[in-house]
Amino acid sequence: MGHRKHSAPRRGSLAYLPRARAKSIESRIRTWPKIDAKEPRLLGFAGFKAANIHLISIDDRERTPNFGKPLMSRATVIVTPPMKIIGIRAYTKDVYGLHSFFDIYAKELPKELERKVKIKPSDDALKNIDDETLAKVSEFRAIVAVTPRDAGLEQKKPFVFEVGVGGGDIKSQFKYLTGILGKSIRINEVFKVGEYVDVSAITKGKGFEGPVTRWGIKRKQHKSRKSVRAVGTLGPISPATVMYTVPRAGQRGFHQRLEYNKRILAIFNANENNITPKGGFMHFGVLKGDYIVVRGSVPGTIKRLIKLRYAIRPKVKKVVEPKIVDIVV
Repeated sequence: MGHRKHSAPRRGSLAYLPRARAKSIESRIRTWPKIDAKEPRLLGFAGFKAANIHLISIDDRERTPNFGKPLMSRATVIVTPPMKIIGIRAYTKDVYGLHSFFDIYAKELPKELERKVKIKPSDDALKNIDDETLAKVSEFRAIVAVTPRDAGLEQKKPFVFEVGVGGGDIKSQFKYLTGILGKSIRINEVFKVGEYVDVSAITKGKGFEGPVTRWGIKRKQHKSRKSVRAVGTLGPISPATVMYTVPRAGQRGFHQRLEYNKRILAIFNANENNITPKGGFMHFGVLKGDYIVVRGSVPGTIKRLIKLRYAIRPKVKKVVEPKIVDIVV
């Protein structure tokens, strides 16, 4: 087999290395956007993927050939049970990044939380916070709990994670968080219909795959070697090592992924607008409580935890509520 006569682009992207299994079934959002708002608000929410449907709406994208005409698009249903605010976490910032400063927890915590972690709230925690302490705070986060059983799933153990807070200043954010501490927040208190959100989740697991499927390399000619789906070369003779850029077999799927700018087409409640088909959605069942419909696909399999965040790269500034004509389940 001689040297190739023409150059070719590499097979597969190196942007998502390492392609290893995620450590947890719960994704982690590391960055929260900064919003220009006078009043503080939570910057994220969470739900569970329920089903994929088709939705017919009026195209409201101006300067497009299909403007004002019916548009059928694929959509994803995400069940969003109420999110319990169980604590407040403050961060300080220096040249090395953010550092946890203090935590405050609600007096009355859900019983299911004991399955996840044992917390002993302090009664004097709020009294010890003064203006000097708040002056050292750089950022606030809300510690929230989402129970899958509230969405109609069997899991009792809740998911506990942090949600960013934006808008206003540090004092107003602290006042806002103390006001909602121990309460439940619904999806319509965080997001509006027509807004764009970023979606984070763990993708479907595909198992161990070869380089053709995992990286998209070209299959060899049947006369070249005994192997057809193996990589053609592992690299040069010197240095005698296999570079990390060489496509190799390994894990495919079950990776953490974040998709930008998914538009919320509808926010419904199952008691008022129930789109559950007869017999329930496949692999999920019957919708309960609040749920949203997001345009396009969402990472992960059915029943997986989906985290929503304010768009960090928003497409449009003006929020326009879409006109839905029909929902095809």
